[in-house]
Amino acid sequence: MLNNGDNHLKDDQSLCPIKVVTGFPCPSCGITKSIVSFYEGNIAESITYHILGPVVVFFCLFTIVLLAVEIKTRKDYFNQYLYHRKTAYGLAIFLGVYHAIRLFLFVQQHSFQEILKESIWK
Repeated sequence: MLNNGDNHLKDDQSLCPIKVVTGFPCPSCGITKSIVSFYEGNIAESITYHILGPVVVFFCLFTIVLLAVEIKTRKDYFNQYLYHRKTAYGLAIFLGVYHAIRLFLFVQQHSFQEILKESIWK
């Protein structure tokens, strides 16, 4: 699944339903390509696909370790460390601003015909 031997990630059409319908990327578009690039060791390429790709990998690893420790010690670390309303709001604001910047750059770098080519309205 994470083998990108034929470099198909750069050429394949996105399966994102929002991008297929509108031609514009959604806030999470590129996260899978980012994770695969990170897995292959291309950190710079990973960040160009989506800045939160490496963060997702580390968050998943942290969550697995935290849950394993929680199972062993029978203490509630998960709720203590991962449920923070301010962190959730901060992440939502960051993702919103990041997505607005990505959309602005996307519109600048692509013509209307290129955007339509990414959608079902070809």
